[in-house]
Amino acid sequence: MKRSDFLKKSSVALAGLAGVSILPSSVLGLGKNGIAPSDKVNLACIGIGNRGADIIKKLHGTGLANIVALCDVEMGAPNTLAIMKMFPNVPRFQDFREMFDKMGNQFDAITAGVPDFSHFPITMLAMSEGKHVYVEKPMAHTFHEVELMMAAEKKYKVACQMGNQGHSEENYFQFKAWKDAGIIKDVTAITAFMNNGRRWHGMKVSDFLPAQPIPETMDWDEWLSTAQFKDFNKGYINGDWRSWFEFGNGALGDWGAHIIDSAHQFLELGMPTEVDPIFMEGHSPLIFPQASTLLFKFPKRKNMPALDLTWYDGFNNQPKLPDGYGEPVRAKDIPPPTSGNINSKRYPGKIIYSKELIFKGGSHSAPLAIIPETKAKDMASMLPEVPLSPSTHFANFLKACKGEEKCRSSFDIAGPLCQVMALGVLAQRLNTKLIFDSKKKQITNSKLGNELLVGPPPRKGWEQYYKM
Repeated sequence: MKRSDFLKKSSVALAGLAGVSILPSSVLGLGKNGIAPSDKVNLACIGIGNRGADIIKKLHGTGLANIVALCDVEMGAPNTLAIMKMFPNVPRFQDFREMFDKMGNQFDAITAGVPDFSHFPITMLAMSEGKHVYVEKPMAHTFHEVELMMAAEKKYKVACQMGNQGHSEENYFQFKAWKDAGIIKDVTAITAFMNNGRRWHGMKVSDFLPAQPIPETMDWDEWLSTAQFKDFNKGYINGDWRSWFEFGNGALGDWGAHIIDSAHQFLELGMPTEVDPIFMEGHSPLIFPQASTLLFKFPKRKNMPALDLTWYDGFNNQPKLPDGYGEPVRAKDIPPPTSGNINSKRYPGKIIYSKELIFKGGSHSAPLAIIPETKAKDMASMLPEVPLSPSTHFANFLKACKGEEKCRSSFDIAGPLCQVMALGVLAQRLNTKLIFDSKKKQITNSKLGNELLVGPPPRKGWEQYYKM
């Protein structure tokens, strides 16, 4: 008999005895939430500072996980101290490969709260060893890496969750309910925008950054992982990596998954046929532009018409809003961008245009609203009930590890979305229109663009992760 079944049967038996009180959970070996440690998911956390720390706290806060290992390339740096203090007796590592070698039989799942370019080797090793994976968005740095990760999820049959929290909150369930009820139908255009300041705004570079002394707490070689060697510079770490094509995926990779995720899934957008950078300010081959407007053209799908999705980023590159737009939609769970606080007039969001209705929305969990407000009031009685989420995004992952739920942002769902964003990043990098063949998964009008779908070869010693 499983220990969990034994505990359940014991509690029932005790309850049936006259004059005998139910024993407290602590006596039965249960935690405060009534779950035995042996029934929790043993979790190894890779990347424990900044966003990685937030992930660990959220997963641990569900009461469904035991934190059994901590790994960070800069263990002991100021941004990692809070988690180290929170779990003082948990084994610590600077190299995730060493952690797998020494403790691989002691954990069930991993988190990857690390820079975009280093998601891939960590998650591929984890999946190949049968470990479940929670990885921040975007899933990976290149189109090809995402392709390999989707294949690995199927091959190794593990639970995989990408960290776009809106997939477990009101935005997700409302979009599905409204789509199923025919409220959202015949969508022909979507405008998506993120106009807050970013780290690279105002930057001008002509080359990679000059060498600086490596901090004593840092394993720089491990931080670089699959990337080709660069001299250490603090301008690459603690979120600044997102500014560089070499390491990150810019504003689109950072916020696109929080803004267009539900539309991509429930409108079954798949892959675009074209990505056109129709506006670009401050183009650079090294860092992301100061502003850009990207037009993604999606073909007809089943009984749904062709759709144009236009992405706007840059502080002053704001889209035109339709009449009756009103106040912006703000999500309850929206974190500030890594460059600072959200500007109250520049909440990220989206506008969805159908043949009959116009909807406005925000990012993350923010629900859609019909505009103008008079139209929303007229339709209020026609709107379907939106079910409540059965679990948070973090609890959903841990329950999926235990076989109790399915990941709502599994790689087969999140992967194509990330590939759309990867194509957008290539259009920004090359500042050229890309024609994409979705069947062959090739860019047909740019040899360099097609090569960049795969990206540069991995650094020597890191090739094996592309063969798992």
